[in-house]
Amino acid sequence: MSDATDRDALKRQAAEAAVKLVTDGMIVGLGTGSTAAFAVEALAVRHRQGLRFMGIPTSEHTGAQAKAAGIPLTTFAEHPQIDLTIDGADEVERGTLNLIKGLGGALLREKIVAAASRRLAIIVDGAKLVDRLGSKAPVPVEVITFGLEVTKARLEALGSVAKLRLTATGEPFVTDSGNRILDCGFGQISDPARLEKRIGRIVGVVESGLFIGRADPVFIADASGVHRLDSPHGHHGARRSSSSWASPARARPPSPSSWRGGWAGPSRRATPCIPRPMSPRCMPAFL
Repeated sequence: MSDATDRDALKRQAAEAAVKLVTDGMIVGLGTGSTAAFAVEALAVRHRQGLRFMGIPTSEHTGAQAKAAGIPLTTFAEHPQIDLTIDGADEVERGTLNLIKGLGGALLREKIVAAASRRLAIIVDGAKLVDRLGSKAPVPVEVITFGLEVTKARLEALGSVAKLRLTATGEPFVTDSGNRILDCGFGQISDPARLEKRIGRIVGVVESGLFIGRADPVFIADASGVHRLDSPHGHHGARRSSSSWASPARARPPSPSSWRGGWAGPSRRATPCIPRPMSPRCMPAFL
């Protein structure tokens, strides 16, 4: 068999393992890309076997595939919270399970769906596992068309080589939301969480393909079989209810170091401040 055929077989194995997480009555996020397509196929088989669930697709292409396969679809207007999303990734970082996604062009909708999900299951073949994000893949950044040149310059000021994504015919690639994508090569990324925040602060950026702390679990298929990796931190998405995978965390008082001038702790009182003209003690903390 060819390398492509071998990789497709591995992707299918990972997809079939992840689909086993789906149970009756779930709302399932449907990912985009060649690996996620195998998950949609496997879900269609389970649906024909009697499993009841509804899907929310992350792209028009996935929505069309799901409809053709007979998978019932729903929307956020009807179901604002997703139980489980199954999607692929372009890179998975060992240890952290942080991701680069978006080479399929659906990163914005993929991140919206991931953020609304109680759990995000990622399916990849072994070639996608890296020691540092950015080792093989660029970071896709979705941007609006207006001022694209300025946005590109600011992304390059962060240390990237940014290239406008083109179609096979040489035209700019257009996302389902009508935006463009800049593929930003940063090389190996030492602090992906910090980079995600810096990219997000650039005016004109819609979203980046850095998915930090969202994957849990990751199914990796290689020549020795399918391996499951669980995140040590859990998924940063929709809040989990007591009826799903975890109970909601108990509320805690704010940390004294998290803000100024309000929290005195349980063992002492905050002294009231009587305003006086030009009193340094009463000056606002932000001055």
